[in-house]
Amino acid sequence: MIIEVTDLNFSEVVKKGKVILDFWASWCGPCNMLNPIIKELAEEHKELTVGKVNVDDYPELAGKHGVMSIPTILFFQDGILKDSSIGVVSKNVILNKLESLG
Repeated sequence: MIIEVTDLNFSEVVKKGKVILDFWASWCGPCNMLNPIIKELAEEHKELTVGKVNVDDYPELAGKHGVMSIPTILFFQDGILKDSSIGVVSKNVILNKLESLG
């Protein structure tokens, strides 16, 4: 399941376990290329929390977390930002970053 992340639920979404947040926009070609990978990860790894932040709807949330370009994936472990990835990356790159979270 993919959660739509907003200003209101951000803290709740990232506070427990491994979390990836995909900062994206509907008009962004690379974001649309990454989307199937994000969906696949959400389906295959039920222990993982997967969220998407639409930067057009929540620009202040993107700014607060230093997102300067999209797509950007932020990796959280128990509420703490541990890593990030900018641009379209492979599923293996995302899985390796998740593995390094512990």
